[in-house]
Amino acid sequence: MFMACLIVRDDAYPSVEGKPMKISAVKVAELNVEMHHAIKTPIGDISAARNVVVKIETDAGVFGWGETSPMAAITGDSQASAYAMGLDMAKLLIGQDPLAIETNLRLLRRYCSQATSILCAFDIALYDLAAKQANMPLYQFLGGSLRELETDHTIGHQSSVLGTVARAKDLVKQGFNTIKLKTGRPGQEDIEHIEAVRAAVGETVKLRIDCNQGWDYPTAVANIRLLKELNIEYVEQPLAAWDVDGFARLRANSALPICADESVFTHVDALRLVKADAVDFLNIKLVKSGGINTALKISSIAEAAGIRCMIGCFGESRLGLSAAAHLASAYPNIHFIDLDSALHFCHDPVTGGIEIIENSGGKMIIPAGIGHGAELDEAELDHITCITA
Repeated sequence: MFMACLIVRDDAYPSVEGKPMKISAVKVAELNVEMHHAIKTPIGDISAARNVVVKIETDAGVFGWGETSPMAAITGDSQASAYAMGLDMAKLLIGQDPLAIETNLRLLRRYCSQATSILCAFDIALYDLAAKQANMPLYQFLGGSLRELETDHTIGHQSSVLGTVARAKDLVKQGFNTIKLKTGRPGQEDIEHIEAVRAAVGETVKLRIDCNQGWDYPTAVANIRLLKELNIEYVEQPLAAWDVDGFARLRANSALPICADESVFTHVDALRLVKADAVDFLNIKLVKSGGINTALKISSIAEAAGIRCMIGCFGESRLGLSAAAHLASAYPNIHFIDLDSALHFCHDPVTGGIEIIENSGGKMIIPAGIGHGAELDEAELDHITCITA
């Protein structure tokens, strides 16, 4: 009889004085950055980044940065509540092996809901730290390679059609190839805005629309019928987040692809939508999914069903966006890129990380380096609390 014995040696792991590396401190802080223009949507306006940042430090000197950007109308929490919960979650990680990502995330999920946005900051920080320890860029640590990414740029609700058109022309002048228009206005009010933008930017610029749950089923059907000749890539979240049956009915009768955003937080939601034949695309946002770990599961379910994903954002700085870009680079089934939030910032608090090339159509550069590559000067942060043993 053949017997195999697996021996795990302590010296196979990074260590300090012969002991496995441990989490020695976790810093939790607020990041506040104003935006040039408020992004107005049917479920609320975003006029500033009100984020929470986490830095996980180890006794070996390796550290990881993570970020979350709560949006109460969607995530059900705020900067204040995420910060307070982050302090309690930080205590759970002190003394833990930072490379045991699955174990650490299970520990944190037992404390908080899967949908709690602060989990995202811890998840990203753990992956950043582990990739640094492996001396790899995050996309490589995730098993992927570098590929070209191109983000869209978003226009929120403007006070007039002329205002919407002016913003669209400005983005085309800046070189963007793809524009996302926030829609979801009552009745058929959106149609005039979209028709005017299409006429102004021509047929070569890609247009996407995002309703943020603003329509009901009859309104969605009526609007999509009017939009089918305007070369729209897809209609994002036309119905209420809970209305899976409505999504399925709409998709069966829609001339345009249907994308779910607020309806999909976790892989459980993704499976429900896929089984109901309710969507053509799924929008992954790390803040919704609680970070990279669950985002990978969503992507796998979508790919198994022949459904492509997009990667989106709320109000993240280039720190959170860098983590999202590395994920998208590693997994080509994440096809549509909507990582434009930092372009709205009045100033950029991040060093390193992704860059968006001017006049390139929205092309993004993931620079050489380990981890996700983005860091924050602690002078940019508010209310920093350091949790130690």
